[in-house]
Amino acid sequence: MILSARFALIVVAIVTPALAAEGNYLYRAEMVQAAPGKFTELVALYARQTSLSKLTGDAPAFVMRHSQGDRWDLLLIYPMGSYGEYYSAERIAKRKNTEADSTSRQIQQNVAWHEDLFLYGPSLDALKSAFARAAFYHVEMLHALAGRQADLVKEREMESAYNQALGRPELFIFLRDAGAHFDVLSIDFYRDLKHYAESADIPAEKQQAAARTAGYSSPDQIGPFLRSIIADHHDTLAVSVNPPPKK
Repeated sequence: MILSARFALIVVAIVTPALAAEGNYLYRAEMVQAAPGKFTELVALYARQTSLSKLTGDAPAFVMRHSQGDRWDLLLIYPMGSYGEYYSAERIAKRKNTEADSTSRQIQQNVAWHEDLFLYGPSLDALKSAFARAAFYHVEMLHALAGRQADLVKEREMESAYNQALGRPELFIFLRDAGAHFDVLSIDFYRDLKHYAESADIPAEKQQAAARTAGYSSPDQIGPFLRSIIADHHDTLAVSVNPPPKK
């Protein structure tokens, strides 16, 4: 048993850095489906929870609402930093706030289904900047085939490089640590639906050049390669609950 435990620790030490290439800042993603007829109340309750962040010592969540795709109504991404920081005695004590507790209980009463996913991802400053500029999001949650997790991370990086070679937004890539079964969550940020749809107007020769720059043989290879390494894949288009003002 001791040898097995030591072996497991060695495996974690070897594998984790390879899969954490996108960053070591910890987040909790919460997928929430409102109880029937309770969506508006739930959005208001989460807004109240955000207003209490100064009292609880927690950074406010980034919130988006489902437009089309997966089953959740809201996706909330809570900045944690690290487990030690988030679950410190001081932070836990701050959360024992009467109003915060009451709000949390009311949220639970208005939720039909929810699921959590703990992930390591890009810096908090980078994510804040991306959300400040965007009001429309393309969210992908991917579950790799056994043994293909590192390949999936590489594929996400390649697709991000492809997007950027076309002058499109990069993918913000988050890697699972615990929780729901998805191995990778990625988000690309857009001003609006029109900005997201602009890719349809990119000339074929430019797409070909961008695919080669990113490591693909052609744009037609992108989808088949992704599907060859995943067990399942959820796509969602989402919008901001509080969109930034248009310039």
